Amino acid sequence: MMALNRYRLRHLAKKGHRGATKASALLERPDRLLGVILIGNNFVNFSAASIATLLAIQILGESGVAWAPVICTFLFLIFAEVAPKTIAAAFPERVALPSSHVLKFLLWLLYPLVWSVSILSNGLLRLFGISNQGNNQDHLSRDELRTVVFEGAKIASQSQNMMLGVLDLDRVSVDDIMVPKNEIIGIDLDDDIEAIIQQLRTSQYTRLPVFHESVDNIAGILHVRSAIRFLSGENLTKAGLLQEVDDAYFVPENTSLQTQIRHFQKRKERIGLVVDEYGDIQGIVTLEDILEEIVGEFTTDLAAASSDIHPQSDGSFYVDGGATIRVINRALNWKLPSEGPKTLNGLITETLETIPEAPVCIAIQGYRIEIIRLKDNMIVTAKLFPDDSQTEPG
Repeated sequence: MMALNRYRLRHLAKKGHRGATKASALLERPDRLLGVILIGNNFVNFSAASIATLLAIQILGESGVAWAPVICTFLFLIFAEVAPKTIAAAFPERVALPSSHVLKFLLWLLYPLVWSVSILSNGLLRLFGISNQGNNQDHLSRDELRTVVFEGAKIASQSQNMMLGVLDLDRVSVDDIMVPKNEIIGIDLDDDIEAIIQQLRTSQYTRLPVFHESVDNIAGILHVRSAIRFLSGENLTKAGLLQEVDDAYFVPENTSLQTQIRHFQKRKERIGLVVDEYGDIQGIVTLEDILEEIVGEFTTDLAAASSDIHPQSDGSFYVDGGATIRVINRALNWKLPSEGPKTLNGLITETLETIPEAPVCIAIQGYRIEIIRLKDNMIVTAKLFPDDSQTEPG
């Protein structure tokens, strides 16, 4: 009874399984369940021991008094304790569900005695500050549920990964998945109107930031529907374009994805500009970016699809310094540290504790990183070698 999977038991009870329904009712009061089981168990054991002693005296005489406990202990230990309880532990559902009918009847039959025993035992426990009510706490924490999904559930790997992605939304913040500021593609109102029109006609994005000179001077967000309306009109001027621009939505950089997806839903937004504590723009995050954390990237070969990661014939990878650690780990299935700096450039400079002046090679958690190209105090390209433990046999 105690080894039953409580969640499967509730599932069977909801489906109308009579044994599961009775077992669930019995487990709601484990003190009474244990009471009726132990009353019957002790009554049978003591009765059998007494009968065995009388039989031993009649057969072996007074020396039988010494042999009776030895024989009873051996027989009961093997045939009434270890063997049957081992079977019950191995097949709890097969044993417990049919047994629940008998236990329910015995509980009704012996209720006055069970009630008395429960009152006395619970009163004794309360003297020591112990309450039997804590036995019904079957709620799983987020980490425990994650373990159940990862190890216990027999489901397709893709569905499993999606559920794990949902559980991990609280652990990831928007600055972990955002597009960095230097990679944001938008419309610069300082460009010529002809260049802007050409950019609108060839853009692959449904929403574009509109700014003056840099994204720090944001004017708003332009939707592709508004861009089509602008292009189909006669007022093809920057002022006309600004009339189609919506206000920008700003997101604090440490907002968890779980919280942000609710904010997107509440505000009917799909894109937000990520800002730090000083209000400076750090990047851009979209609803699609969050959904990719749940369903995975919309490509099977992440390393080949990423413009920042370039596989080499010797098994190494040329990686742009601005590539995020999270993207590298997901694309290559690596475990570079992601708790601190978000980009490869930041990880290397933090490890060196200085800005390198010449190409160097370092090791970070078993991965070898060789700086290939530097420019303006930034690491432009680095060569990454996989962890030796992943490539060596055994």
